[in-house]
Amino acid sequence: MSRRSRRVPSPLPQREGIDAVRLRLPAEPRWPTVLDHLVERLPVPAHEVEAMLRGGEVVTADGRPVGPGTAYLPGGSVWFHRERAPEAAVPFGIEVVHRDEHLVVADKPHFLATTPRGSHITETALARLRRRLGLPDLSPAHRLDRLTAGLVLFTVEPGERGAYQKLFAERRVHKEYEAVAPHDPALALPHTARSRIVKDRGVIAARELPGEPNAVTEIELLEHRAATGPLGAGAAGTGALGRYRLLPRTGRTHQLRVHMNALGLPLLGDPVYPEVRDPAPDDYRRPLQLLSRVLEFTDPVTGEARAFESRRTLLAWTDHQQWATGAEATG
Repeated sequence: MSRRSRRVPSPLPQREGIDAVRLRLPAEPRWPTVLDHLVERLPVPAHEVEAMLRGGEVVTADGRPVGPGTAYLPGGSVWFHRERAPEAAVPFGIEVVHRDEHLVVADKPHFLATTPRGSHITETALARLRRRLGLPDLSPAHRLDRLTAGLVLFTVEPGERGAYQKLFAERRVHKEYEAVAPHDPALALPHTARSRIVKDRGVIAARELPGEPNAVTEIELLEHRAATGPLGAGAAGTGALGRYRLLPRTGRTHQLRVHMNALGLPLLGDPVYPEVRDPAPDDYRRPLQLLSRVLEFTDPVTGEARAFESRRTLLAWTDHQQWATGAEATG
């Protein structure tokens, strides 16, 4: 059931759980040296590139250092670690709810990205778990938004990753999310939301457009009660709080948030819906109230029935006054 990995092994060890960069060199020999090509290609000053080569920080696929005078290698590859800007530590821990020879299932906190991207590199679930568990080949089988907390599945063996990714791609994983949002007694629930959601590259918010639906979410109200403080942007005056179970039947970007907002029930703590706001990057006081609660599937490698549940809770439900007054979250 496993799939052979096509990943090219790196001649350099990881740094802080992050792989070295592989740079493929064009086949045409237009540069006298590797240095000449890297100076032209990399977005750093020439003297910094030369310093990397003098320090032995750039190597070929077989691990040999590339020096300033190394002749250009048409069609070859070089490997190196990028210099990274300092990252602010996300002050919440990540829990491991399951680990075996095939899988690691982690319970991710709000604000921690799943995988390296943009300015979040070492402060990600993947890098933290690789370092903590000593599993350099650990890889995610799917993705969970940085602002969403809860369950994320990682694979241990590179050759098995494809089988688990296929589970998610083919919607053979039962996923349940929990959310806290305003309560509207006039809204009939349960409800199945169907719409066409489009997310343009470089645009923060996704949009619902006319056309064939590509996003389906089942929405259930678990319980409701009076709120003990303001509900946040887009929800003023409702005065009541609801705890919801969200069952995505498709996987569009921001799907759950878009569908809840379209019902007039924007998730508490959402910095994008109903309007894009720009909170400080280190403002952890009001996390998005969305939690990946349950993952269930038949294991494609072992054939076992797998079922995992998050141990986390949503602060706006367990202590709404603390959430509403902006007391700093604890994970």
